[in-house]
Amino acid sequence: MVSPTPFSDTPATTSSALNGDSRGANPDPELLAQLESAVQRRFPETIEQLIELARIPGIAWEIFDPAELQRSAEAVAELARSIGLDDVQILREFTEDGKPGGPAVIARRPARPGKPTVLLYAHHDVQPPGDRALWESDPFQPEQRGERLWGRGVADDKAGVLAHIAALSAVTEVLGEELGLGVTLFIEGEEEAGSPTFRTFLEKHRELLRSDLIIVADSVNWKVGTPALTTSLRGLVSGVVELEVLDHAVHSGMYGGPVLDAPTQLARLIATLHDASGEVAVAGLHRGEEPTIDYPEADFRQDAGVLEGVELAGSGSLASRLWAQPALSVIGIDVTDVASSSNTILPSARAQLSLRLAPGDDPQTAMTALQQHIEKHAPATACVRFIPGEQGQPFRTDIDAPAAQAMLWALQEAWGNEPVAMGMGGSIPFIADLTELYPEAEILITGVEDPDSRAHSANESLHLAEFQKAILAEALLLARLNQP
Repeated sequence: MVSPTPFSDTPATTSSALNGDSRGANPDPELLAQLESAVQRRFPETIEQLIELARIPGIAWEIFDPAELQRSAEAVAELARSIGLDDVQILREFTEDGKPGGPAVIARRPARPGKPTVLLYAHHDVQPPGDRALWESDPFQPEQRGERLWGRGVADDKAGVLAHIAALSAVTEVLGEELGLGVTLFIEGEEEAGSPTFRTFLEKHRELLRSDLIIVADSVNWKVGTPALTTSLRGLVSGVVELEVLDHAVHSGMYGGPVLDAPTQLARLIATLHDASGEVAVAGLHRGEEPTIDYPEADFRQDAGVLEGVELAGSGSLASRLWAQPALSVIGIDVTDVASSSNTILPSARAQLSLRLAPGDDPQTAMTALQQHIEKHAPATACVRFIPGEQGQPFRTDIDAPAAQAMLWALQEAWGNEPVAMGMGGSIPFIADLTELYPEAEILITGVEDPDSRAHSANESLHLAEFQKAILAEALLLARLNQP
């Protein structure tokens, strides 16, 4: 983890394709003012475009209407055309069993000789709304209240889509014929479903998406008023634990005692995954270096909604616990619900485990460690099976690379406040695919959200003033990369 403290206005020299003149110099103050004016003048329209896009319930999960996902892709394609991108395609690939993946939008303008190409990534699919009773307003009818816009996808990640559209629109308006930068807009349509066809998509369209710099607008800023560049991500492995004790349910009074019910035994097995302090107890997992910045506990409690009197788990700094240590959660359990329960010993239960990995860990090694832990601690009074799930590599960026330095400059210009180079506890598994297939490209992970955006939760929201600054920062970066 790198310190957020001073960075150079001049990018460091590396072997990146953005080295030399192509990395750009800081635009002059007049150009900066013109870009800020263009972003500000267009911002009301940008908000309306975001609202219209967020009204489309494009969800890539199989149980939801795929027509809405296609409608969302078509709306994104139209936005791309509206800012002068003529080469626009809606493409999709298929899983190994023949199921169609989510529709992705690719829109391109070629680079002039000597200019770099930037790939702008976001995703247009969204999480399901969940329990609508928890929402203060209709999740698919975005509503502005005060300084925030509320609704499913307004932050994650349709704000990312519109950040790219609005930034590129402003740069095109201000620079006109002087814009020689190559741009590829890549808006995925299945990220919230785990990107099942992403790798296949990249391999098939590898040359179409080749670029010198990849900007992933799908992260979070440090807090309202302080921007951030995400410099590390935790990896991910998941799996399902299935536990059985009987071949059918039996009366709890007649058979209770010699046979422990499946939920009780599953709970005992799950309890072995953490020690008494709440740290992950799976042997063989990596722990990263202590970050040089910390997350104030009061801020964390407020951002996460920790209840009063609840102690925090683990040890070490909060930043370490969030970014540099593994974290294991039970994210789903299949048992009989209370309302439907009867006096029976339940024969089976299962749980979905989600294990976040510290940067530097290996997903396959971690998956093996998790499986071995389950097998070692499986009770003799039950039959236990572990089913491995998805895997995702951790990620770390080089903050001294030219594009990272240019992005930090742009963030400071847009916010008027020094940015933070921060880790993120979450995982973006497809980043590993981008890194492997495009080793020559720098990858930057930028944020349109703030800690109170509540992505994936009820009452998701976007801070509009921060959104405008995120657009300006990207516009400044694109203008800088275009500079001779």
